Amino acid sequence: MKKGTLIYNPVAGRRPARREREVREAAMVLRRAGLEIELAPTARPDMANELAQAAVARGADVVLVCGGDGTINEVINGLALSQVPLGILPGGTANIVARELRLPLNPVRAARQLLRWTPHRIALGRVRWGQSPVAPPASEPTGSGRFTPPLGLPPSQACSRYYTSVAGIGYDAHIVYKLSSWLKTNLGVAGYVMEAFRQLVHYSFPRFSCRLNGIERQGTFAVIHRTRLYAGWLHLAPTADLFAPHLAMCSFPSRSRLRYLLYALAVLTRQHLRLRGVSLDQCTEVACTPVDATETIRFELDGELGGVLPATFEIVPDALTLLVP
Repeated sequence: MKKGTLIYNPVAGRRPARREREVREAAMVLRRAGLEIELAPTARPDMANELAQAAVARGADVVLVCGGDGTINEVINGLALSQVPLGILPGGTANIVARELRLPLNPVRAARQLLRWTPHRIALGRVRWGQSPVAPPASEPTGSGRFTPPLGLPPSQACSRYYTSVAGIGYDAHIVYKLSSWLKTNLGVAGYVMEAFRQLVHYSFPRFSCRLNGIERQGTFAVIHRTRLYAGWLHLAPTADLFAPHLAMCSFPSRSRLRYLLYALAVLTRQHLRLRGVSLDQCTEVACTPVDATETIRFELDGELGGVLPATFEIVPDALTLLVP
């Protein structure tokens, strides 16, 4: 690797001014090691996607990203199906992928180790929505998070996006939808917890149906994993594996608020899979639809709001080259 682009979110994490200094110090570390680095800050949502695609078009040998899981999500949507490797310098709130890979959580320390990391080709999760959840896309360009919709379906109604760690449906996506930017920026994970308790009172927990492996699961909350970790430190899906070509779906069926308090306690103690109705399934594709078509049920991808059901979540093998210690 001789030439790379370092994409970073200047407002990721709780201390943006310190993050800017760390990014520049990390770039200096890499330059001293012989890697020509171009800094590429983001200025608006989904800009990291565009910067990653531009880096590939310019012939970059590597794309680096410093930011949280949301920024990483944007970058992988610009790199997916290309051969350009991705290196992660952690710099966000939950840092699920970084923790899964056991990367140093300081971007400067990660930069000092990066040139010793090795490339691994991994699968990605992908979600398709805005159309029948079982209809495949007509076509999809390489390295893009969008596909050409079937004839007669407007582009605004047909969407596709890759994800690296988790896709959450229902309760947690509604938390992301309601979470204020102030809480996220100033309190980090604690802000999510506060909003979770607030939505425990206000959210109606509508049911949705998921079809996978020829069976049906109904739930009010589900997480479709690529990584074992959820929210940075919770273990919902022990069978998930970032380096294996499958998804792991953990689903919770109840509409009872008291039951959700029990779910929370069980997840904290890693006993949730012993509870009646809680399931963990391994699959390569799952199609999810609201039980009541009039209900709006959202999903999130890597901690950022995605879209609404119906949607299909699937595995895409051999989709990304990731640098791993």
